[in-house]
Amino acid sequence: MTATLEPEVGAARRRKEDARLITGRTRWTDNIALPGMLHLAILRSPHAAARIVRVDVSGALREPNVVAAFSGADVAEIQGSLPCAWPVTEDIVHPVRPPLAVDFVRHHGEAVAVVAARDAASAIDALEAIEVEYEPSEPVLDLEAASRDEGLVHPDKGTNRSYTWVFDSADAGTGTSVADVDAEVRIQRRYVQQRLIPAFMEPRSVVVDPGMGEYTIWSATQIPHILRVFYALLTGVPEHKIRVIAPDVGGGFGGKLQVTPEEMIAFLAARRIGRPVKYTETRGDTMVSAHHGRDQIQDITLTARRDGTLTGVDVKLIANMGAYLGLVGPGVPILGAFMYNSIYKVEAYRFECTGVFTNTTITDAYRGAGRPEATYAIERAMDDLADELGFDPIELRRRNWIKAEEFPFTTVAGLVYDSGDYDAATDKAMELFGYDELRAEQIKRREAADVVQLGIGVSTYTEMCGLAPSRILGALRYAAGGWENAAVRVLPTGKVEVVTGTSPHGQGHVTAWSQIVADELGVAFDDVEVLHGDTRTSHKGLDTYGSRSLAVGGVALVEACRKVRDKARTVAAHMLECSPDDLEFSAGAFRVRGTPDAAKTIGDCAFAVFAAHDLPDGVEASLDADATFDPQTFSFPHGTHLCATEVDTLTGRVTIRRYVAVDDVGRVVNPLIVEGQVHGGVAQGIAQALHEQAVYDAGGTLLSGSFVEYTIPTAADLPTIVSDRTETPATSNPLGVKGVGEAGAIAATPAVVNAIVDALRPYGVSDVAMPCTPERVWRALKRGPGAGARSAPAVSAEQVMPGAVHADRPGGES
Repeated sequence: MTATLEPEVGAARRRKEDARLITGRTRWTDNIALPGMLHLAILRSPHAAARIVRVDVSGALREPNVVAAFSGADVAEIQGSLPCAWPVTEDIVHPVRPPLAVDFVRHHGEAVAVVAARDAASAIDALEAIEVEYEPSEPVLDLEAASRDEGLVHPDKGTNRSYTWVFDSADAGTGTSVADVDAEVRIQRRYVQQRLIPAFMEPRSVVVDPGMGEYTIWSATQIPHILRVFYALLTGVPEHKIRVIAPDVGGGFGGKLQVTPEEMIAFLAARRIGRPVKYTETRGDTMVSAHHGRDQIQDITLTARRDGTLTGVDVKLIANMGAYLGLVGPGVPILGAFMYNSIYKVEAYRFECTGVFTNTTITDAYRGAGRPEATYAIERAMDDLADELGFDPIELRRRNWIKAEEFPFTTVAGLVYDSGDYDAATDKAMELFGYDELRAEQIKRREAADVVQLGIGVSTYTEMCGLAPSRILGALRYAAGGWENAAVRVLPTGKVEVVTGTSPHGQGHVTAWSQIVADELGVAFDDVEVLHGDTRTSHKGLDTYGSRSLAVGGVALVEACRKVRDKARTVAAHMLECSPDDLEFSAGAFRVRGTPDAAKTIGDCAFAVFAAHDLPDGVEASLDADATFDPQTFSFPHGTHLCATEVDTLTGRVTIRRYVAVDDVGRVVNPLIVEGQVHGGVAQGIAQALHEQAVYDAGGTLLSGSFVEYTIPTAADLPTIVSDRTETPATSNPLGVKGVGEAGAIAATPAVVNAIVDALRPYGVSDVAMPCTPERVWRALKRGPGAGARSAPAVSAEQVMPGAVHADRPGGES
């Protein structure tokens, strides 16, 4: 074995898994074919709210190639209720949610019946032969009306309010009351986080093989270990008789962090029929039934002194849960509760969130899960406060953020930020952006009454990554812990197998984990194999979400590697006839201090252990080790994103001219992966700002049910993203890492919208509802008090952009 001398951590390695993934020499769930396997198709409700009078599947059973068909009523006694793992309050209202609706449907697309056939096309065709009689009722769709119980989604519960969760710094002892702070200036704003749909590359898919009393399940999921636990709890099948495999998974963004109705329906079908079954959703199925994200009304109040000192933050949310509670849906806005104070020193903070039911698809985790919503509200409000006080937006932020010398810093929300340097990140971003030059150009354009105005948007953020310390999750009533497990197996030839409890879906774990092990054990990068996503291979784990993989799973891996080194040290000392205390580990080998030529590598030790001819007394013939790491606190990456937009005041068209992202994610394992994560996140943040929105009509039908109506950006719609980093290592883990997966999605949305509003402030515009489509920007200009003062010629809506008086997408200004 040749030891690698060049450090791997920090090297810009190309991802070793990509060659297989991009050439298709891989296995997605939908590629799996088993002998005798049947294909499922699911009949979904066309109504948002209706009583099911009857379901007749007999017609489907007469269709060609159909083997079985059943409704919710046929399995009512055995299907149970889908879980919510995060009941955030003791008195939370948690309605029963059967995988197949039995008596009522409560959102468009809810599953009603299923067909199993010998091929997918026959199963889909047979759905048309199922007869369902509904008694539709008036759906509850408006979030504020729902919060007032104007119509009930679940009449038996007597309310649409699932829970109300409150944090008050005065009660928590982390600050004073928001009513008692200086309030020379008060900014009150309402922002609407529109509903988004995770647009992962690979639609959800599941295969269930009932075997001989042992169930093997392949699923395009982010959470194979958690899914296995809930399969056992919901079906009564012993956990050791269930194997869940997440093969290669084509993206998730939180959208596959769920125990889905389809996964349970497939299990029911396989158990009922006694044969393997597969369900792969269409993109239309995804849009109506996969959980959605965001969908909140945010009321935020900032109080400050005239000198720009921020004194208080008061937040009140209404969060749309949809028709039921998802796996972690109630906890999503609660994660954001700790981030509305962001990077600022604040005397008082109050947060209140009410989760509300409506006749819509459930909401749950979507990239960032609560943190993007919080960052959007505070960063938009800080820009408005700067405008009110006459400050440059960055100068106002500098006056209020935590300084580098003040870390570790306990925030008004009770979290301890361990490290950071907001000045350094902002200074670098401003330099790359050309901030002063762009501000000068902006002034010239304003003075010239240019039709195309320049706007500059600022977003300074932090987030809580490394989800999460188990004791904190327990205090927040989350059902599981936040630890992670890793195992290292050293083979006789010196090659290394790593078993990780994290489950990647595009993050590059195989490459990053190989780099970590190469440095820790002094082996070659290509000599490391990473195994994941199979509960029989990786029997312990809590999977991938919340930017936890590196900051928790990576640290577990480091600890396992160091246990391997400790075992190998004893063996090496015996081989070198010295005391273990006389050895140092460097350049990939154990060396006797003062005698560098006397050395043994991990590979040498591995073969000696394999042979076991001459081991010290009491030493087992194994170097293998595993470790479980439970973080003591979160990690807190941060950064500054700057966006320059050009806004055509005649048409409302927005063009992003320049985008700069400077992030501090602690120690960087692989710069290429970090850059890819930031760029992908920025694309999603821009998409929320400018493009994406899920829209229902007055009857509760999802109108944006395909990529024709639900607009996601292409590469041609995105700017060149200039990215760079500063580095303040985390002090809370031995790797010094902080997490990067959600950074771009958190920071980009307020940066873009702040830039748009900045361009339009001379016209009296202080907000544009997301997504900021040309029509919405144009309408904001028409409503603004400065609209009549513009030097541009007066034109009608139809002259400016034909059809502009109509909605730019279904639902228009909804």
